[in-house]
Amino acid sequence: MSFIRANGGVVHYRDEGPRAGPPIVLVNALGSDLRIWDEVAARLAGDFRVVRYDKRGHGLSEAGPGRADMADYARDLAGLLDALGVARATVAGLSIGGLIAQELYRQSPERFAGLVLSDTAAKIGDDASWNARIAAIEAGGVEAVADGVMERWFTADFRARRRDELTGWRTMLVRSPKQGYLAACGALKRADLRPFAGTIAVPTLCLAGDEDGSTPVALVRETAAMIPGAGFEIIAGAGHIPGIEQPEATAGWLARHARRAAAS
Repeated sequence: MSFIRANGGVVHYRDEGPRAGPPIVLVNALGSDLRIWDEVAARLAGDFRVVRYDKRGHGLSEAGPGRADMADYARDLAGLLDALGVARATVAGLSIGGLIAQELYRQSPERFAGLVLSDTAAKIGDDASWNARIAAIEAGGVEAVADGVMERWFTADFRARRRDELTGWRTMLVRSPKQGYLAACGALKRADLRPFAGTIAVPTLCLAGDEDGSTPVALVRETAAMIPGAGFEIIAGAGHIPGIEQPEATAGWLARHARRAAAS
């Protein structure tokens, strides 16, 4: 385990692969930690420098104050990359991680060789949906939403055939610190990066699991259409976290895009 102080808080991270390799930065979904990328990172680390981390209030990273905005999460990531000496990278963000990546681009476009937006959008949900989730968690903890989240994260086939893994990922979710989860919900509720999507000027690839119940294919495609020249691909047999269900396909898309971005 590795820890570093970035933007005033302690961040748990992993920095794998050859230091001379093109950097790829992996940013996690709400209610998850860096372990969701294990199978993808293992496939990338032979050729790429792979950085992944627990965002504030998740995993082993510090929570920070009760309220945080997407700009705070982006500054956390900027501080981590500065501390690790990563000046320019392909940043791949999943779900809230995609919004963090978009916000970091808005703040510091020079940090990006390329951008991958996986199962995310420029705007996710509305006030009513986030208010309902926040109320449920305040009343019953993360456990109160866990079964519904599993249905959105994973395909019906995964939930039926890989039940032990499903139990493990559900346990990760419900062990998420309540404060950290609620802070991220609030940041998602307030975040709207649609006005800035058209300014993204690095090679961008948008990915969507074909059975994603959190950010459906149509929503991801809508965001891809806002970004000049963005590619859009559907990963078959995947829900909201393709890197768990389809790590080979996910790593393949990331590697191909990162190579193109590094060469551009």
